[in-house]
Amino acid sequence: MKSIISPVVLASVSLAQNSIIGLPTTGYTVTKGSNVTVQVQRLNSLTGSTEIAVVIGVSSCVSIACRPAGEVMGTILYQGPFDPQHHESSQPPYQNFTVTLPNLIAAGNAQINVARAALVGAGPFPYLETMNRTVVVV
Repeated sequence: MKSIISPVVLASVSLAQNSIIGLPTTGYTVTKGSNVTVQVQRLNSLTGSTEIAVVIGVSSCVSIACRPAGEVMGTILYQGPFDPQHHESSQPPYQNFTVTLPNLIAAGNAQINVARAALVGAGPFPYLETMNRTVVVV
């Protein structure tokens, strides 16, 4: 019985630690060579966590279909600490990252990819999640 309960508990704790990309919004138009704000939000949770890092990349989806961030991060735009803070009471804790879109990226659909690593729970155990957001490059 113990072995069945543990995976369920770990899964529910993991789900409670999810993050989302707040900015840019889906379909947002970005210009080659310009700065883009990527907002990573950590959803509120009762389970404690210690942030390790976040990685932000961009990949072109013009000639091929976009692949999940868990498979390809693309060109790395940022890698380093993640320290989400409360800014507005109506928003979960988040951190904004200003990254520069490469000049060489093809015009058309592209994907902002984010990977977040944390230690979760009292144990703690390692947690890695990936997410993405489709934007339009001009």
